[in-house]
Amino acid sequence: MNFDDLIGHIGQHTVDGLSKGAIYALIALGYTLVYGVLRLINFAHSEVFMVGTFAVLGVWTALGVENNPPIGQAILFLLIGFVVAAIASGGTALAIERIAYRPLRRKNAPPLIFLITAIGVSLILVEVFGLLLPDLLGKAIPSMFGRARQIVGMPTIIQQETLFTIGNTQITNVQVIVVVSALVMMALLDWFINKTRYGRGVRAVAQNPETAALMGVNQERVIMLIFVLGGIMAGAAALLWSMRFGITQNSIGFVLGLKAFTAAVLGGIGNLRGALLGGLVLGVVEVYGATLFSSQWEDVIAFVILIVILMFRPTGLLGESLGRARA
Repeated sequence: MNFDDLIGHIGQHTVDGLSKGAIYALIALGYTLVYGVLRLINFAHSEVFMVGTFAVLGVWTALGVENNPPIGQAILFLLIGFVVAAIASGGTALAIERIAYRPLRRKNAPPLIFLITAIGVSLILVEVFGLLLPDLLGKAIPSMFGRARQIVGMPTIIQQETLFTIGNTQITNVQVIVVVSALVMMALLDWFINKTRYGRGVRAVAQNPETAALMGVNQERVIMLIFVLGGIMAGAAALLWSMRFGITQNSIGFVLGLKAFTAAVLGGIGNLRGALLGGLVLGVVEVYGATLFSSQWEDVIAFVILIVILMFRPTGLLGESLGRARA
């Protein structure tokens, strides 16, 4: 055990964990939104994130982005990457809802059928990107899309540099951008759900869909909205992941999606602020655990946390449903 290393560099490990957990939290918001309204675990959401990473890769490739561009160009590339990833992930999430889940809702299918369908859609998307991208784009851009089943590297948009040091803790520009961007995105979503007319409709359907329908709330529009919002959050997470880690592949969403689901459960699935808390806590605990034991145990630690939470506190740390959430 590297207990001395953990204690001696607790600040550095905490900062590293928070920057990783912020990405988990953004993905977890998609699980929380869908579960809060439909009581559905959308396991295909992990592939919504994966689509976002390939959208970022595709647009940066099309723009001819090279490593370490000037700061003005870097900001422009990041903004374009966010817009394209948000559209791609939001559109994918909406397509999944319309094609896979809507027919099941109309037939009043049991929850188990939704769960099986979600897993099936997830596998289909993984294989589609693994098979089609090399065939369609591999010949034109073999270095980028010719090996979608392998880890594909991305350009370095922002070179990681130390902004300031507190004690023996170094905080980099990329870590600050990731955490601040994630917090801003989550604050905007929280404001939208709790302060806008559309957000009131989401909370009304989450709390009592029958009464909401009697009050004139269009449930189908609300469901479309939550899938799109969750997809946009996943697209934002895809951009931050691409900037911080700079890799993707067709199966990249599998483990990340399970970790984001763990974060949602940890914070209280159905609670937006719980997703934020759960993601940050999970990221920090993962880094602590990897330091204590080994980086090979990182994924194991995340899933042990999921099992423990489900056993002893299935409602999560906050445990408040979306329908009862208050600003």
